[in-house]
Amino acid sequence: MTQTTPDSAPAMDTPALVATLADHLRARGWMMATAESCTGGGIAAACTDLAGSSEWFERGFVTYSNEAKTELLGVDADQIAEHGAVSELVARAMAHGAVRHSRARAAVAVTGVAGPTGGSAAKPVGTVWFGFMVDGRLSSETRRFAGDRTAVRAATVRHALAQLLALVEATER
Repeated sequence: MTQTTPDSAPAMDTPALVATLADHLRARGWMMATAESCTGGGIAAACTDLAGSSEWFERGFVTYSNEAKTELLGVDADQIAEHGAVSELVARAMAHGAVRHSRARAAVAVTGVAGPTGGSAAKPVGTVWFGFMVDGRLSSETRRFAGDRTAVRAATVRHALAQLLALVEATER
């Protein structure tokens, strides 16, 4: 089910989310990875803005094209052709691939329509699928963010970090 998320201020700003996520990852001795399409590396950039991020941030995959999703993350090209790049199956496969092709125990993947073009009736501008793999558990969700391209991408980065933080916090140390 898609939830439309208003363009409002998050409970924590992006640097605070990153710092808190970093603390939890370090406490567990975990590394994280990102697999990004619509954000173009924005999640990885937010993470590596924090000094010392090499202690917990292992790598980021910017897989903007369908071919990159297949080549770098192992996403099945037939899944992309059948369901589209902006889909639950692809987001989940991206998150799984990010863990499989890294030393990470936690990963977030995003694939969506940031706009201003590219939307459809089924997947309007602002639609983003998130995939998460945390300690071997795979999950996904979709959101629809309001605003222009910059707003959609910023909201996607914040939501990805907030949800990954919640999933990491929910694991036992």
